[in-house]
Amino acid sequence: MYRDEILDHYKRPRNEGRLDTAYEAEGENASCGDDTHIFLDVEDGRIQDMKHETDGCAICTAAVSILSEELPGKDVEEIEGLDSDWMLEELGIEISPMRMKCAMLGLKTVQKALEK
Repeated sequence: MYRDEILDHYKRPRNEGRLDTAYEAEGENASCGDDTHIFLDVEDGRIQDMKHETDGCAICTAAVSILSEELPGKDVEEIEGLDSDWMLEELGIEISPMRMKCAMLGLKTVQKALEK
């Protein structure tokens, strides 16, 4: 059903934890029960580090874990423009319309944190 990489990120999420930062946000997917708390270290308009505390399904947890590896080094402006097509490409699997909120929760929460 899921690629091995998705299952690995779900079972062993990368970059779990907290950062002392002004850039943080919480996100929730009430329809599935997923929730995440994102912490970003931003310097000179770039993501330096990302940590998270996520309690979610395999898709949600894997997506946030992948984000925590892919976003450091990227410009904030670039991240603000990322969308579901980018997230689906990173996941590398087809997502049903019912699971799209699970896949997008992390990215939307990162973008919410950057609005501050």
